[in-house]
Amino acid sequence: MSGIPGIEKPELHALPTIKERMTFLYVERCIINRRDGAITFTDTRGTAYVPVAALGVLMLGPGTNISHRAMELLSDAGACTIWVGEQGVRYYAHGRPLTRSSRLIVRQAELVSNTRKRLAVARRMYQMRFPSEDVSYLTMQQLRGREGSRIRSVYRTCSREYGVPWSGRAYNPDDFLDASPINQALSAAHVCLYGAAHSVIVAMGCSPALGFVHTGHERSFVYDIADLYKAGITIPVAFQVASEEPDDIGVVTRRRVRDAFATAHLFPRMAKDLRLLLLGEQEGDDEQLFDVEELFLWDEWESKVRFGVSYGKDDAVGTLVATREGNGVLVGV
Repeated sequence: MSGIPGIEKPELHALPTIKERMTFLYVERCIINRRDGAITFTDTRGTAYVPVAALGVLMLGPGTNISHRAMELLSDAGACTIWVGEQGVRYYAHGRPLTRSSRLIVRQAELVSNTRKRLAVARRMYQMRFPSEDVSYLTMQQLRGREGSRIRSVYRTCSREYGVPWSGRAYNPDDFLDASPINQALSAAHVCLYGAAHSVIVAMGCSPALGFVHTGHERSFVYDIADLYKAGITIPVAFQVASEEPDDIGVVTRRRVRDAFATAHLFPRMAKDLRLLLLGEQEGDDEQLFDVEELFLWDEWESKVRFGVSYGKDDAVGTLVATREGNGVLVGV
């Protein structure tokens, strides 16, 4: 392997955690390759270098050509890669998680599989949107009604503030241009938010599919998390851009959303909110999630037992009998 050009694959503890990364980078009409630990972008103006360990999401627009080595580096660094088409957006790939622990995804599966616990998490999500109200007693039907009323109010407020007519959310998922300017801006803004949310979710070792409010889709949890920030970030940005009537509303919206994400410290907020929703804590020891490698065997009585052991029986109760070879491998006898 020493003959392969480039640098060695980094250890996970050497990579910045997801909350320390830039949210997303959009590129189009360029050739993408790698140079050691950086991704290179080459077009008629020259070549730019971006350290991949600091990147959360790479959005590939029309006319991009990316090499196998670049994708390898992006995956090793845990960065999401999204292909963006002129007729809409599709999510195609993501890198490996930045965590060695399954703690969060196990907790997520536990919470989503129990009706009472799932409702409690859904209530916490809605509580984040209604910080001055007590939603601890509301049913899902009541929560959905309250949220629908809130979002309609946000749309009306933004419409008045920016002077953009609003008649409802309507768009063609297969044709970006087949919509009003404000709906085009909303689609472009929300896509960036979905990519950022997906990046944080998979980087922290959670499942994008196990949603608490949304369900049945491979990205249900992505929509859950993204909905926490639409009213405060992407909807106002979309109305502001639409009011300016730019020639390319998609490009301007992405740039404005990128700046808004940076101002709002979106990645740290998402990481913090994920911990709060799943673990009930705002801050914690990131080493437990990112640096500690734990691997056990499941047991119905003891929850978990040691891995790397050859288990056998020498009596009725199944006592472990093993020896350690000189190379550190455990072999049953």
